[in-house]
Amino acid sequence: MHTITLDLADLVIGTANTFFDFLQKDPNGRYRSWEHCYKCFHDARSNTEADHDYLSLQLAFYLASWGMYRGSSFLLQKDYKIHIPVVKELLKPQYDCLAGIECTELRKKDVQKRLSELESFMDRYYGKCRKSVKDADVNKNISGTLITKILMGTLGCVPAYDRYFIDGIKSQKVSSGNYNLKSILRLVDFYESNADIFERARKRFKVYGLPYPQMKLLDMGFWQIGLERDTNSKKE
Repeated sequence: MHTITLDLADLVIGTANTFFDFLQKDPNGRYRSWEHCYKCFHDARSNTEADHDYLSLQLAFYLASWGMYRGSSFLLQKDYKIHIPVVKELLKPQYDCLAGIECTELRKKDVQKRLSELESFMDRYYGKCRKSVKDADVNKNISGTLITKILMGTLGCVPAYDRYFIDGIKSQKVSSGNYNLKSILRLVDFYESNADIFERARKRFKVYGLPYPQMKLLDMGFWQIGLERDTNSKKE
């Protein structure tokens, strides 16, 4: 294990703690919506009578809290019930392998296949929704930001590739800013190389008694790095 990797791991743990400490200061802070959403979907996986309407509302509010309902978003033109088909898909048993997954499991081909299937479903579904409120000629794929925000909020299986997270991983040369399997596996490499210290640090992070997923630790840490870089650049 290289010293530079250890130094970076310490940095990520430090920034993850900074984010988590900030979260604890306000019991009703906006970023707690991830905790509520993740817990609800965690519990719903073992509930044969899960309330899809309620889960869709949780998902919509989480996405809004994390910036996905800005004025330019097609989601802003729809009510929360638009997410019901995605909720139903997410709760299918074949995706249980993704729920709170450990990083090393993402190396398995069958797990990668399930992740790809879920991504494709969301891309197709939300693509149709977007076309209903924008020009019919919109042929671009749905953003990786939306898909990864949903995956993080409901399954905790990949980080949310938003502006700050992307800046964080690119600035530290851990992975690319494009969401794809290669990028995720580079994050897996990083976590595995520092698993001992990451796992010690992760014991502190809990949501309703549940441990934060491994990918949430990376999500928090690199997001905070990106936020601090942006804040410092504005000061300068």
